[in-house]
Amino acid sequence: MSDILISKEICNLLCCPVCSAKLTKKNQLFKCNNSGCLSEFPIIDDIPVLINEKNSIFNIDDFVFKKKTFFDNSDKNNLKKIFRLIPSISKNIKAKSNYIRVTELLLKQNPNPKVLVIGGSIIGQGMEYLINNNAIDLVETDVSFGERTMLICDTHDIPFQDNSFDCVIVQAVLEHVVDPYRCVEEIYRVLSPKGVVYAETPFMQQVHGGRYDFTRFSHLGHRRLFRQFQEIDSGAVCGTGMALAWAYKYFLMSFTTSKKLRSVLCLFATLTSFYLKYFDYYLINKPSTLDAASGYYFIGNKTDNILSDIDLIKLYKGAME
Repeated sequence: MSDILISKEICNLLCCPVCSAKLTKKNQLFKCNNSGCLSEFPIIDDIPVLINEKNSIFNIDDFVFKKKTFFDNSDKNNLKKIFRLIPSISKNIKAKSNYIRVTELLLKQNPNPKVLVIGGSIIGQGMEYLINNNAIDLVETDVSFGERTMLICDTHDIPFQDNSFDCVIVQAVLEHVVDPYRCVEEIYRVLSPKGVVYAETPFMQQVHGGRYDFTRFSHLGHRRLFRQFQEIDSGAVCGTGMALAWAYKYFLMSFTTSKKLRSVLCLFATLTSFYLKYFDYYLINKPSTLDAASGYYFIGNKTDNILSDIDLIKLYKGAME
């Protein structure tokens, strides 16, 4: 197993994304052991591609032929390089402290926790504390090749056995899946008993994934998505200042469909509104922010109990009583 990027222990937890049977590695393929399935999955540049094509908007050939899927992680785009030099309109206020909290919680439960990162082709904001901890056995997955990608898989069919991980990270991903409820069910399945989930999902953000952008959640909507989990903490992760800057940028860009003009307008909007995000340091914990935040986070433990909708609405903490 040394010619793939994931550890041997993680490799032993893999299963067929089609039928959940055990897999056997033969040369540059993983083969399903189920005689009624016999699916085969290639290994591309030491990265297994474990996609159930029946349930995914992606197919295996997308990765065999290295087509652009969700992310274009190349540095060929000069505009990307320019935008890296100017201030961003986005600011994640809570991610760093949340990751510290999650990491310390995991290490109290298990000295060598196994953590699955969904959407891990790039480092998520604030994630450095977790990924730099050598005690954590990390597997970073995505539907795009990238500098961090260790495994290609679709969250609708996570190719791991039940109860495989102590933690699942799903940061800025669930808006980009066609069925977030199915994906959270899969996250629940692969978590060990009392395993931890950390999620961040946008609310007041415009489409930023093109054709791969589907869903938004309010604070209570996000909580209902994770109704099979006991809440440790939740709240706004990106505030109303960031939400206003995003709305302003997309308002300006809506005047044209020209890519060049949209880039110019995007640059102008960024230079004239980036400061709005700094208000979020003051506003992030205000009740009104829960009604209009750019995005929310949820930290929870896997549990056998399901939060009822009657109990859900009692959790409202916004300012619109």
